[in-house]
Amino acid sequence: MIANIRKFFLNIIYSWRFYTFGREQYQECMSNAFVNNLQSLRQGNFLIAIFALPCGFIPIFAEDKNYLKALLYLAVAAIALILSFLTNYVMQQINVNNRRIYLLITLFYANLMIFGIYFSVWANPDKPASLALCFFICALLLFINPPQFNFFLTLSAVVIFTASTIFVKEYHIWIYDIIYVVVSGSLGLFFTWHISKLRLGLELSANELEDERNKYVDQSITDELTQLRNRRDFMHTFQRYLSNYRTSDDWLCIALADIDFFKFYNDTYGHPQGDVCLRSIGDALNWLRDDLGVYAARVGGEEFAVIWFEKDSSHVDKVINQWMETIKNLKILHEKSKVSDYVTMSIGVYKARCGLTHDSQVLYDLADKALYAAKGGGRNCAIITGDDIKQYKITLPNP
Repeated sequence: MIANIRKFFLNIIYSWRFYTFGREQYQECMSNAFVNNLQSLRQGNFLIAIFALPCGFIPIFAEDKNYLKALLYLAVAAIALILSFLTNYVMQQINVNNRRIYLLITLFYANLMIFGIYFSVWANPDKPASLALCFFICALLLFINPPQFNFFLTLSAVVIFTASTIFVKEYHIWIYDIIYVVVSGSLGLFFTWHISKLRLGLELSANELEDERNKYVDQSITDELTQLRNRRDFMHTFQRYLSNYRTSDDWLCIALADIDFFKFYNDTYGHPQGDVCLRSIGDALNWLRDDLGVYAARVGGEEFAVIWFEKDSSHVDKVINQWMETIKNLKILHEKSKVSDYVTMSIGVYKARCGLTHDSQVLYDLADKALYAAKGGGRNCAIITGDDIKQYKITLPNP
């Protein structure tokens, strides 16, 4: 019996905690949505300050100079303004600590309850505190909080309010207050539960739509076989590189490469094995991208392109040597190749000074000419040329 009761309450707590979305999805949505509380917190504190500030002057001029009452209202307004400034400070930070948001919400709610309890209990001991209903229901609706946190704040407010009204008011009045506060607290929990669940559901839907959009965008710019970027993304990226180079970069390098005698490779080993070869080349270029920070794409059947920035023109040789060495170390057997026993590549590189031209097609054609020069110069090599640079050749010894 005890075990069943315990299981029942644990299921309730679990349901409250994860909103039936699942633990990981709930935590992701809560993390994204929780930061939005800062905007609501700033607005809520500003509204309290606007409402409490005039109330601070009324007791002085209209209630026989009740300075104590005026001081309390002005203190509430001052605290609200301070919390508003603190909220602005937290919003300006890049990484927002959720604990700070919890603390700010707790202080906001405590300040609101001081104002509400004094206004509806201590300042009006002969009247039922029906206004507390609005405080309880509306205050926490501003935020997207975990249900346990809302329950803690609501329960604390109910206990404090109940103790205050019993202590200050007569029985025939505070009995109504208790009814009001229980009803308002229950309604507040009910509405905050469902509204927060709705907001998190919208956040979850937005996340799923964003993930789907990113997936389709990624598919549209990724070559399925090699997992490199495709020609469409290459042309967009190349144009962006031409326009948005860094001041620390002097050279923009574009390299085009073909697999040597790839038609013979397909004819000898078959197209499925040709796909395996292309995937291996793609893996090698992906590794080169991660290791050297270059951009790599497959722009044709067996044609690949790489672009990158250089401060020192001579460093281009290091990139090309490492590229050719990586392909050489793959040791993909190619019996019909006329230049090696293994798969090799011919590479054409053009180095352009940053800012001299924004015509990507011109630079692409110049790199393509260098590629044809590499093919005409015996293949399994790289031809380097560029602005004010005498053309030269890089080769590696056959394995």
